[in-house]
Amino acid sequence: MILDLLFPNRCLHCNRIIEADLLVCDLCFGQIHFTHYDYSKNNPVKEQCKLSFPVENTYALIQFEEDSLSRKIIHELKYSNREITGKILAEWTIERLDFRELRPDLLLSVPLHPKKQRERGYNQLHLYTEVLSKYYEIPFDHQLIKRNYYSKAQALKDKKHRLETINTFSLTKPITGKHILIIDDVFTTGTTVSSIAWEILNAGDNKVSVLVMAMDV
Repeated sequence: MILDLLFPNRCLHCNRIIEADLLVCDLCFGQIHFTHYDYSKNNPVKEQCKLSFPVENTYALIQFEEDSLSRKIIHELKYSNREITGKILAEWTIERLDFRELRPDLLLSVPLHPKKQRERGYNQLHLYTEVLSKYYEIPFDHQLIKRNYYSKAQALKDKKHRLETINTFSLTKPITGKHILIIDDVFTTGTTVSSIAWEILNAGDNKVSVLVMAMDV
């Protein structure tokens, strides 16, 4: 296409021209720091979650170091209007995540406030969640929980304000007896997933696990 010739897709790291459905070139792919966590065992995400709420299993795809390629990838997903990045991240996750006998019953992505979603044009987690849902044959529900307040991006908040998440989320319908996998983009303090987890846990005889695209170390 003419647009592909005029504005070719380029590697996020070295700026080399690459195919339209890629984020990085083959040479730079090795610069992505995958965690290699085991979903069924202890890992840094699980240890952090356990400080705030009862959690079953956890997984993070990549490390989110300062000035890293991993950080560029997440920012591309969230702020550069490239929703397709979620599909690519989902494919990388599928290659590395094996639920085995610990499969959840439902996939639940962290919601944006409706105003924020209108501003961005999409929820950066929806396509990611839907690709995982199709591959693992686990249903998803984008409407189960809602964000009650509009706020600026977590990346623009200081640590004190990131902790102010009381009553940030609420369930839109009853749910009980389910094992729900909460999906978020970046795990930093864990307060977002903790707030959602307690809404789910307090609703009935439910269990929660956590999957994040990136772990902020």
